[in-house]
Amino acid sequence: MGPPRLKKYATKVGALYTVSESMLSGSQQRIAWSYVVAAVLSLIGLGDALYLTVQDLTGQHLRCTIISGCSEVLSSSYAHIGSVPLAVLGAIAYFTVFSLAILAAFGYQLARPLLAGLVVVMFLMTLWLLYLQAFVIHHFCQYCLLSAAVTITLAILVLIAARRAQPAATQ
Repeated sequence: MGPPRLKKYATKVGALYTVSESMLSGSQQRIAWSYVVAAVLSLIGLGDALYLTVQDLTGQHLRCTIISGCSEVLSSSYAHIGSVPLAVLGAIAYFTVFSLAILAAFGYQLARPLLAGLVVVMFLMTLWLLYLQAFVIHHFCQYCLLSAAVTITLAILVLIAARRAQPAATQ
């Protein structure tokens, strides 16, 4: 048996529902879990980007424990846009992904294309930064590689979520 129907309560403004009918109807009744996973994953990227930002702004030496090359990558001219550390832009992007993914998970349709667009831009930027590390700087940073892994996984998750939502939208 489905959820019980909610009663309408008359008010001066109109009909007031205890829970929005639109949130209980059709495909919006369930949480889109792929977007929730994307939100949680974006928090990993956010933590990574914030760590790199703090290290850069405080001038602390970053220690690579898995591979060597963090200092070379993070002290290169590609690590900043003007005086702004690239990690700050990453932190903003990951926070925005988190926010949009939560909204998308709970059925806010406008958040989904915005999220997809942002993740595409992040994915393309990740490919560019991986190219720079491999062929220009000739060193890799483990924190940058973690961010790349998070972004690539986010791109896959958002693509899967968009494909799942597409048939529901056409019905």
